[in-house]
Amino acid sequence: MIPDKKAIIILGHGSRVPDASYAMQEVAKGIQDKHGYSIIEICYMSRLGPHFDETFDKCVERGATEVILVPYFLHEGLHMKVDIPTMMQCATERHPRIRLVLGKPLGYDEVLIELVHRRICESEALCDVRDLTLPSEDDFPLPQGQCEFVPMTPKQASQWERLSHVERLVESHVESHIEDEPHA
Repeated sequence: MIPDKKAIIILGHGSRVPDASYAMQEVAKGIQDKHGYSIIEICYMSRLGPHFDETFDKCVERGATEVILVPYFLHEGLHMKVDIPTMMQCATERHPRIRLVLGKPLGYDEVLIELVHRRICESEALCDVRDLTLPSEDDFPLPQGQCEFVPMTPKQASQWERLSHVERLVESHVESHIEDEPHA
């Protein structure tokens, strides 16, 4: 019997800025150097690639029988709750014999307290934001077929949050009535 070969994929959101992935690449390299995973890749949900589907296929081509995807995300928003699991479930149709695990996001961890404090200390010597020279957004065009982020006002966010809460209550109420009904 061939032993399981584990692959790790670190998934980031994605950016249209080419060098934006540098930190995530360094994290992946550090994990590989320190912990010896034979297959560790990074990919992105959108913008510049590589994207998840091609990265998952690459891991399988390299012999992975199990793939753990670790989201490089701090918050458990819509991407974590719906978008990423849906994307992964679709990918399993191409590789039904490969175990694909959605790992936990970075989220909260005690080490973040010290990291954020370190960033505060490092930032004290930086210039005022008015003194920054900003690049033009034209230097970072949107990839074809993708749209720009649409900001939401606090009022819109509050309305969306209330609507989502009401939908969850209705869904919960319907499910509880379904469970109470006798089965034929």
